[in-house]
Amino acid sequence: MDPDARFAYTRAMSDDEIESALRDVGHGVLSLADDDESYAIPLYHHYEDGTIFFRLGETPDNRKADFIEATGTATYVVFEAEETADPAAERGWSVIARGPIQRVPRSHTAYDIESINEQFAPIRIFDEAHDEVALTLYELQADAITGRQNQPRSPHSRPGSSVASTVNPRAS
Repeated sequence: MDPDARFAYTRAMSDDEIESALRDVGHGVLSLADDDESYAIPLYHHYEDGTIFFRLGETPDNRKADFIEATGTATYVVFEAEETADPAAERGWSVIARGPIQRVPRSHTAYDIESINEQFAPIRIFDEAHDEVALTLYELQADAITGRQNQPRSPHSRPGSSVASTVNPRAS
């Protein structure tokens, strides 16, 4: 590595830290793919019992649903970062969840509008009429969730190897 490159050490987040991050920070970026074309969506989520729920507003000409249907394994990234003048003092973390994504059946209890309004930020619409937007819930059943966090480094500490913690909610 170039000795002039700036870097910061990271450590694996514990399972409790990962789950807390998913519960406490309700937004991230969902990445989807259809063959060699990718599509990323910034959106809000609700995390419950190892499942990440997404609430989308869909219109007839919406590309999101097409990409969700074509995606075998979706990736969802939640993160926070705070830049500082000293890279060794930077604070931040990221959680990455990967797995299949599917539409939640309308008969599921998650479709209760009071719960949806409580668990998600208001739905954002653009130029569409309110009645043209269909509320749709999706769930990502994560095969694995990993997390990394910046690790403060003292001048006397030595870098060590660290493997990201993995929450496997489906392993039970």
